[in-house]
Amino acid sequence: MKIYGVIGWQNSGKTTLMERLVATLTQRGLSVSTVKHVHHDVDLDQPGKDTWRHREAGAQEVVLASAKRFAILREHRGPEPELTEVLARLAPVDLVLVEGYKRDTHPKIEVWRAGVADRPMIQPGDPLVRAVASDAALNGLSVPVLDLNDAEAIATFILKDSGLAP
Repeated sequence: MKIYGVIGWQNSGKTTLMERLVATLTQRGLSVSTVKHVHHDVDLDQPGKDTWRHREAGAQEVVLASAKRFAILREHRGPEPELTEVLARLAPVDLVLVEGYKRDTHPKIEVWRAGVADRPMIQPGDPLVRAVASDAALNGLSVPVLDLNDAEAIATFILKDSGLAP
């Protein structure tokens, strides 16, 4: 499995780009999975429902299964899991797109939008940022600047950079 990240500061457009990349890459015939890193507590379960009750009773993992999908809810009481631990639980695919985990050791594209970024760019300090996707003209970067609105070109860049395309 190849791993490629989409990073950037809050509200820069990472999720929108991820959605467009997944659609573009799957239309090209690749199998794609995603990992989304969040900094806040999240719970996909609903209090009082059966699976919530299983977890509250002490189950380590609860599987929710239906005809269309299944979800594994795992209780994690400790430090935040490393990306490698999360990736080890995924079924094999051609490409895993990772949103977040900006300081991890996989190749990444930084999303940078004019008017949203009130923090410094990540790219100049991270050699694993292979390109910047932006809606603004950016000069003086040591990596390519890609049009944030051109998911096809960004997908092509990721495939070439990850070795999935010549």
